[in-house]
Amino acid sequence: MDKKYNKLFESYTFNNGVKVKNRLVEAPLTVYDSGPNGELTHAAIRFWRDCFKGFGMWIIPFTNVHPLGIGFESPNAFRDEDIATLKEYAQIAHEQGALGILQIAHSGIRADRLMTQGYDILAPSDYPYSGARAMTDAEVREMVHSFAHAAELAIKAGLDGVGIHGANGWLIQQFVSATYNQRTDHWGGSFEKRLNFPMAIIDAIDEVRKKYNRPDFIVGYRFSPEEPGEYGLTMKETLGLVDHLLEKPLQYIHISLWNFYKKIRRGGDTHETRMEAFHKRINDKIPFIGVGDLFAEKNGLKAFNTGWADFLAVGSSVELNPHLVDMIKNGQEDQIQSKFDWSRMDDIASLQLCFTER
Repeated sequence: MDKKYNKLFESYTFNNGVKVKNRLVEAPLTVYDSGPNGELTHAAIRFWRDCFKGFGMWIIPFTNVHPLGIGFESPNAFRDEDIATLKEYAQIAHEQGALGILQIAHSGIRADRLMTQGYDILAPSDYPYSGARAMTDAEVREMVHSFAHAAELAIKAGLDGVGIHGANGWLIQQFVSATYNQRTDHWGGSFEKRLNFPMAIIDAIDEVRKKYNRPDFIVGYRFSPEEPGEYGLTMKETLGLVDHLLEKPLQYIHISLWNFYKKIRRGGDTHETRMEAFHKRINDKIPFIGVGDLFAEKNGLKAFNTGWADFLAVGSSVELNPHLVDMIKNGQEDQIQSKFDWSRMDDIASLQLCFTER
């Protein structure tokens, strides 16, 4: 392996003592092929098997914490019966030498009424456009418990941690955003109160970790930097969110971006990239996972060498190059695919993939 890649393959020890073997993370790709109860199908198993060999961590795709929060075919973590499937995910991760991190989430206003069996769609506030209604205080507190219960199931299944999905417009981000959260109680109103929901989730999961005496259980948080619209999240607000995250017992923070080099839109220096701004704010207090259109190895290496991220989450590159790490280590960089190869269409279609990061 060319020595220029050495830094990508340096190990890292989290603040809870857990060691990850390198700086490469398999991003939480969505494979629209879970069964009706969130179970792994044969096609999904075929896709994930040997798909990210050599990576340090695998963030398992969007996993539902509540039956009323399902938006598409994905894993579940809200019943004891789900442990069997979660154990399969743990096995897939460990067989490939990666830590398995369950990304736990709720769709909120984007839940699919067919998948929630016609029950109410829940949201921070009434949202007539989607037919969602505001959650009561009791329901919000129950939802906090649901996230914690999902973490408990992940522990029982032998997974290495959870990633709290506060990005991409799902329920947690809906609570943080003034676009969707017009509450005036404990869970909304001021920006500080809009943060109460994600902070309560982190605290509840930490209590589960203590209950099982599992300080080694990894807890991370994923966020999106900005939103469009008059009341959408700005960089100023999201930097404030990061300030609060830094006070919590997390092992990593993970950004969701389409482009690693995308610049700030509002609420900050528009000449500066979002990645650099968050890197400065975090100031090496906790590892930061970067992502964003890293389609080929040389682009990933270039991004890592900026110093803005401690880890790189890779998605499409792995879909196009299932043996990406081996190719780098074996000096086969010139064979790495950066564009979709139509000659492989039949192979890829047989896996029923969707090139989407959730």
